[in-house]
Amino acid sequence: MGRHSLTDEETGARTGPPRARGRRTVVIATTLVVAVLAGAALAVRGGLIPLGDSCAKDAVDLKVAASPDIAPALREAADYARDHAITSDGNCLDVEISARDSSKVTASLREGRRPDFQAWVPDSGIWVDQQSDAPAGVRASATGAIASTPVALGMTKKAAASLGWPKKTYTWAQLAAAGLSGDRPRLGSADPARSAAGLLALTKVTQSAAGSGAQGSAQVAAAAKILAHRTVDSDSQVLDTLARNDSRAEGGNPERNDALVLTEQAAYAYNSEGGSTLDLFYPKDGSPALDYPYTIVDSTKLSTKHSRAAVRFMTLMGEEAGREILRKHGFRPQDGGVDRPVAQAAGARGPQPYTSPPDEAPSVKALQETRGLWTITVQSARLTVVVDASASMAEPVPDTGRTRMEVTKSSLLQALAQFTPQDDIGLWEFATRLEGDRDYEELVPTDRLGSRKDGGKTQRDRLTAAFGALQPVPGGATGLYDTTLAAYEKARANWDKDKFNAVVLLTDGANEDPGSISRKKLIAKLTSLADPAHPLPMVAIAVGPDADLEEVSALARATGGSGHQVDDPAQINEVINNAIVEAGNQQNG
Repeated sequence: MGRHSLTDEETGARTGPPRARGRRTVVIATTLVVAVLAGAALAVRGGLIPLGDSCAKDAVDLKVAASPDIAPALREAADYARDHAITSDGNCLDVEISARDSSKVTASLREGRRPDFQAWVPDSGIWVDQQSDAPAGVRASATGAIASTPVALGMTKKAAASLGWPKKTYTWAQLAAAGLSGDRPRLGSADPARSAAGLLALTKVTQSAAGSGAQGSAQVAAAAKILAHRTVDSDSQVLDTLARNDSRAEGGNPERNDALVLTEQAAYAYNSEGGSTLDLFYPKDGSPALDYPYTIVDSTKLSTKHSRAAVRFMTLMGEEAGREILRKHGFRPQDGGVDRPVAQAAGARGPQPYTSPPDEAPSVKALQETRGLWTITVQSARLTVVVDASASMAEPVPDTGRTRMEVTKSSLLQALAQFTPQDDIGLWEFATRLEGDRDYEELVPTDRLGSRKDGGKTQRDRLTAAFGALQPVPGGATGLYDTTLAAYEKARANWDKDKFNAVVLLTDGANEDPGSISRKKLIAKLTSLADPAHPLPMVAIAVGPDADLEEVSALARATGGSGHQVDDPAQINEVINNAIVEAGNQQNG
């Protein structure tokens, strides 16, 4: 960063690149201070630093920003420190706790904004990792976790009973499927982009479904799309979405949730208020945990007095009094060890595996992939769907009694149902010479699915009708190259910066129009139109045994997209979901 080192003019010399030298200086300084803090912590615990039996004249003012869920416990600990004359170097601790959303603090630190606090307790080390990789960000160094709580699924009594709680156990994938389908318990969550609990849960769902291959990935993408409509901005809001009267059927609002991604501590706090209570499902494939790292912010700016005071308050949380305060507020100790009365008050019962140790934290790569999936499924899409209507689409699909076109239409209609009113989708068809010498026709211009035209019909209505009306063109060949270029050029011209833009191309054959642009020129043209700053990947799907996967893959790669082969058109929906998630991961990687 170079923020704290002298400028060249001040030193009168230049020994290397200023930015690199500045960053190295801060890294060294930060490392040294963290080492000092760690030593101070050991000294305080060992009694080497005199704390004194009474307060000195002036107290040390320490400001701590904390995740809203743990802030009340830390305030009680701060009161305890004042009431019991807890000191650091003979000075009383005057600790002020402010509740701050962890994602917002992270964003502020990443932007390099000067904090008004010396220590920070986010709910997860995920946030410390995120802010630490910002080159211009304010440095923050975690010195150790002070508490933990597992992430689980809380449900109303009626919803939990419908799934066989507590005797029946589920994996994360099974619970997500149960909470996101039909009339089963409606599952809500805080936004995984802003909530560590939401992100960890979605990552576990993704990992849990991984064993099912492409089908599992498609289910996760579909589940994320549905969940996106049942999320709130923060964990502090998620319980406000809970169904009233324990039942949607008995006067409850059908838009409310009766199953929630939340922590054991949040359920404990909710149940402690009295009235209706929650039951907790602890998935049998492991519960991730929030770990509440105690973090020193911009340590190179801290005085020794404030550094030691910050460490003293941290060590208080590890002492008997601090542990009891955390327990009273529903937290587990930092090692994740279960406190049965606390867990049971939160809604835990055997044989739910609530006594199991916390699951191992997911890798940075796994979290990055989940963020990509979430971004791309939540962000509104703008898709141009281009469907082959050549005569070969009338060929039967073995063992189905239906043609390729009939199965393709069904799969496209299934895919359409997963998109929201804010998504933009349009439809083209192609064969050869559909309109004069043109091989293609735009059947439904790309527009928002919720938009209304034509006597009140929505874009979704128009697309549903157009998909249903698709028919193979008798004698029509595959005019692939000209169609691909025209569709891509139009999608490029109408690119929307606020949406995920893509062209979805489905064909069951190779190019059969001898008068079209050549393959070489087409790839060169697509390459020149592709712009990494304005991504527009092509998802090219080769349908059936006669389609040329190598051909469509080469076209897709020129745009930063991907090619896929399906033997059965019924697989198209899964492929579209997986390809969109893959493209989203690449854009967010």
